[in-house]
Amino acid sequence: MSWFDGFEQRDFEVHGVRIHARVPQDAQGDRPALLLLHGFPQTHVLWHRVAKQLARDFYLVMPDLRGYGDSSKPTGLTDHSNYSKRALAADMVAVMDAQGIARFGVCGHDRGGRVAHRLAVDHPERVQGLCVIDIAPTLDMYAATDFAYASAYYHWFHMIQPTPLPETMILGAPLPYLHTKLGGWGGTGTTFIEPQAMAEYERCFVLPGTVHSMCEDYRASAGIDLEHDRASRAMPNGAGRIACNTLVLWGERGVVNRLFDPLALWQAQCAATVTGVAMAAGHFIPEELPELTARHLKEFFHG
Repeated sequence: MSWFDGFEQRDFEVHGVRIHARVPQDAQGDRPALLLLHGFPQTHVLWHRVAKQLARDFYLVMPDLRGYGDSSKPTGLTDHSNYSKRALAADMVAVMDAQGIARFGVCGHDRGGRVAHRLAVDHPERVQGLCVIDIAPTLDMYAATDFAYASAYYHWFHMIQPTPLPETMILGAPLPYLHTKLGGWGGTGTTFIEPQAMAEYERCFVLPGTVHSMCEDYRASAGIDLEHDRASRAMPNGAGRIACNTLVLWGERGVVNRLFDPLALWQAQCAATVTGVAMAAGHFIPEELPELTARHLKEFFHG
């Protein structure tokens, strides 16, 4: 298969925004649907090599999250609610609705994992299984803030500053900033990123509104998302916990592995079975180990 061979690009108008996505050119048939969500500072092309491995077995839906890639980039509201993970999860449900898909698996890397988490909590009747890649729950990560954490995740605290300060600083040298973020987690550099994918990340990072939207994503995580997470955890009888089986993948060389116990933290948030695998990678596991990532996803979502 060549670059996204067998897929087409589609735009979905949902909740007043346009969500850009790649979807299969053929009908779903008997294949289970699997929603793949990217993170910061990337786009859906994160999944290009994983998709080659899974296209025959799953009906893959790979969107650009609101604010990223070729999706809409609305100005953030005062409370950042239009970039909350609840809002982004609702976008994804609407994208699946537009294709007539009632039940589906969801896998998210990085910020996409946080959207996937909220999607599973807010829409348990829709999600057949959940996979999160190289993250711990947002509330637990912020609660653990210390010198080591703040040093490793400095951008979490830089990007939440009021607009336009972080936007102005990042846009002063956008591509060096992008390359630093892509190469800095796990000390892997960027050699694992194919040139065509890197060109897409560079193109999208400098589109008007992208950096502002990314900052709004982080501002929401430091505010309204924490409110939503606390409310979910406070629900009686575990009603706010993840109801489906969950797979956790994390990089052995990543910061999450160094600072947290991701498997234990996700087990605490799930009412079903949680399994986990430490991968011989840094942060960008789907691109560093695409075949192994696809194998784990196939085994988990088909199981």
